[in-house]
Amino acid sequence: MAVDYDVVIIGGSPTGRYAATIAAQLGARVALVEPSSGDVEFSQGMSVRGIETAIMPHALTQIGQITQQLGHASQLGIHFLSTDAAGNYGESVQWAEARQWASGVVSNLEEQQSLSVLASKGVDVIVGNGQFQPSPHLAFAVNQRFLRARAYLLATGCRPAIPNVEGLQTVGYVTAAELWQRLNSQEAPKKWAILGGDPVGIQMAQTLNRLGFSITLIVRSSHILPREDLEAVQLVQATLEAEGVRLLTSTSITRVLQMREKKWIQVGNETIEVDEILVAGGQVSHIEALNLAAVGVTLHRRGLRLNEKLQTTNPRIYACGNVSGGYLFANLANYEARIALKNALFFPMYKVNYRHIPLGIFSDPILARVGLTEVQARRQYNPSQIVVLRQYFKSIAAAQLRVEMTGICKLIVRRNGEILGATLVGPQAGELVQVIALAMSQRLRVSAIAQLAAIYPNMSEILEQTAALWHQQRLTSNTRLQDFLESFFNLCRAWSR
Repeated sequence: MAVDYDVVIIGGSPTGRYAATIAAQLGARVALVEPSSGDVEFSQGMSVRGIETAIMPHALTQIGQITQQLGHASQLGIHFLSTDAAGNYGESVQWAEARQWASGVVSNLEEQQSLSVLASKGVDVIVGNGQFQPSPHLAFAVNQRFLRARAYLLATGCRPAIPNVEGLQTVGYVTAAELWQRLNSQEAPKKWAILGGDPVGIQMAQTLNRLGFSITLIVRSSHILPREDLEAVQLVQATLEAEGVRLLTSTSITRVLQMREKKWIQVGNETIEVDEILVAGGQVSHIEALNLAAVGVTLHRRGLRLNEKLQTTNPRIYACGNVSGGYLFANLANYEARIALKNALFFPMYKVNYRHIPLGIFSDPILARVGLTEVQARRQYNPSQIVVLRQYFKSIAAAQLRVEMTGICKLIVRRNGEILGATLVGPQAGELVQVIALAMSQRLRVSAIAQLAAIYPNMSEILEQTAALWHQQRLTSNTRLQDFLESFFNLCRAWSR
């Protein structure tokens, strides 16, 4: 029996739409199934409600950064007059105007990535809720149709993981996907508690604080972002606290109460009064209704069980993005979509390699990483072979000119010059880490980074300065080379007399 499509993508996330676009560009016959139930997933800004939830956190962050920069202007001797009735510029940011600007950005992006645009590219867009059928042939049943394909790609995303806290469900809470609507309400809450220190929680804690909301961030671990480099995380954490975010670490919530119009969170011997609670402590796969067990797909606690080719335990069903658990990053999900599609449409020979994929956490300054952290490198390799190179942004002229001197660049290399990883916290860290990611993917040594002739003044100078430390460390640790150079220069000076 002939199949209808080369690939059927079970969507519900922007990654699904991205994958459908790539498949159509390759000339494949592709169907995209979008859910009609209004379920929401949020992953570093990704939502089935559309681009609104995808971009809004970053739009809010941009507004918060502008507010912060206006405050920093006085450090340069630049002062603004207060906003008056005539519309003169002032230091305050009007929340209504900020919302209007953010909504305009969202509308433009929604139009560019709409389902109608996908359909015009040749994608068969099907809106409805369906599930897999194992017999008589493997198919995806939706809207009384059976979609048969050579392969299937799951790109459904996740939903927020809600902590099991007494009273939380009764009192109510807001997820990251619902945050914009809550802020857009006529009576936006002023005092917030954010539960969980994942990337979205960190981003929103800082942004809302800068926009004038009172924020308490509560995390169970001893510090935020426990998977990242501790030295870098401490810089981000210190910045949050310096700006006024109240941070409670190593803290477990006992229960949540509602009294009058306030919500009360009990943590240890203390009770915190807030107007609203934002849950931002991780995600769980949103795949329960797909009937996967019937078609031989195995799940584990965090999501789907996948091999290096992104196949599930049913080799005709692939998955990408947030369905496998972990931190949720759009660029990582899109990378997986490309690998999965190549395997699904052609031959299953391509494997994922996460070592070269950069990740960015949108705090301010941004924390960006590629490859291994220092701790991970020392666990995987002989510690004596690991060299850590670090340089601080305060030494960079461009950082001083922009009054953005908080930050660090750490390169993790082997003694042979192989780059194992990099972590940056600082202005433009998200762009700078791409250089290291490219170098790693092309197997360039750290000496190649040291030879960069960075534009001056420019933030990329931090990469050149950090990589140059490798030569200094080699010279310092090699007494024979030092003796040789001393003799060589002595000889050269003697000949020049």
